[in-house]
Amino acid sequence: MSESVLRVGYVPGVTPDKWARSWRERRDGVRLELTPLDEDEAEVAVRAGRVDMVLARLPLDRSGLHQVRLYEEVRVVVVAREHPVAAYDEIDLADLTGEQFIGGPPEGLVPDRVQLGLPALSAPEAVEAAATGVGVVILPQSVARLHHRRDAVHRPVRGLPPTTIALVWPIDRDDAVTQAFVGVVRGRTPRSSRG
Repeated sequence: MSESVLRVGYVPGVTPDKWARSWRERRDGVRLELTPLDEDEAEVAVRAGRVDMVLARLPLDRSGLHQVRLYEEVRVVVVAREHPVAAYDEIDLADLTGEQFIGGPPEGLVPDRVQLGLPALSAPEAVEAAATGVGVVILPQSVARLHHRRDAVHRPVRGLPPTTIALVWPIDRDDAVTQAFVGVVRGRTPRSSRG
């Protein structure tokens, strides 16, 4: 008899290691397979069945999906080390008015003048571009840390809502194995009951 597998995808910046350790300590014939996914493929992967569950950033289309919010992440601005923002511990969103944003300005920023914005890039490319001084980029703090460079810094931005990480899975896959993994990420002990 072959061992069953629970396939869980996760987006950049999410570190599922502690949940994987807990799962291995209590697994009951079900192996956990972790799959890194790009941000824009997380929802597609879980809907297409390439993974059974996904640790993703919200918002996602909730139709046909369960989601359990797990934690929030601060959003930061990534700038070149010589940029004036680098001198601060954190920055107000309003103080970024007039900056050229890689991928466009964040919601909530009403610029005083038209901003050209740079095209959207992958997170590593955006951090690299910010490091050269051609613009700034807003990212979840965990993603900025993941792609850290010596020639760039990141600072928390006051006035921006945080991003939310959630565990997401199809409604029609709400079985005992799925609920066991939900229990792991929610911190339930093996002896605690659901609820």
